[in-house]
Amino acid sequence: MVRLQREPIRVEELIDGIRGDGDGAVAVFVGTVRDHNLGRQVHHLEYHAYDEMALAELERLETAVLDRHDVSGVAIVHRLGRLEVGEASVAIVIGAAHRAPAFDACRDAIDSLKRTVPIWKKEFFTSGEAWIEG
Repeated sequence: MVRLQREPIRVEELIDGIRGDGDGAVAVFVGTVRDHNLGRQVHHLEYHAYDEMALAELERLETAVLDRHDVSGVAIVHRLGRLEVGEASVAIVIGAAHRAPAFDACRDAIDSLKRTVPIWKKEFFTSGEAWIEG
């Protein structure tokens, strides 16, 4: 399950959609908007994407994580649009029989997403705004 959305991320729904009866572990990563970056006070962010390409890359990433790790399910959801401090910008949920592959797959998924998915972040500060690299 992969998705781009403008609405708040509901992590419990993602867990319910991924966890199976054979899973003894569910690893969850939630990235949130922090109030500072590079020594500046962040007021809010905007995420932009090339939607079709981003979705295709998220689907490729989902398949790769399933192929590389002993896991049963993967959910990757990324927000687009304006996000306030404290809001979830990305969530990754991994279901697996055991914790080690779930944790490994979760880290692999977020690291790969940051490197390959065409989603851009713009931060808004007291003194202006800036596009931030992955």
